[in-house]
Amino acid sequence: MTEPGDHPLVTAVKPLVDAMGATLLAPEQAEADDVVLAWEGQDVLAVRLPQLADSLDHILAALERRHGRPLSELDRKTKQAVVRTLEARGAFSVRHGVETVAGALGVSRFTVYNYLNRENAAKGE
Repeated sequence: MTEPGDHPLVTAVKPLVDAMGATLLAPEQAEADDVVLAWEGQDVLAVRLPQLADSLDHILAALERRHGRPLSELDRKTKQAVVRTLEARGAFSVRHGVETVAGALGVSRFTVYNYLNRENAAKGE
């Protein structure tokens, strides 16, 4: 992106845009599905939101950074916590979400479903 300088709006939204895995663009590069942000009546930047499947990959990468190692190297309890986090963020509404998460965690789909069922059973008690 040709960033609009050090505009305060860019500075304010960049951490959020990065966390979402979105892309900052100059307003003139915006397409129909992009979100154009204005400051005091002037378009300052556009945000291109990621596709849902790309968001899942971005979330998994962020979780790896947070834990400081590949998710497949985490212990079972931590993997269960990761699955809870991913469920809260809607990861399993994405097509092939369970398969993607299972691959990242180094477990089977069955194991991911067990983690989900265990969490849902605990909520029901």
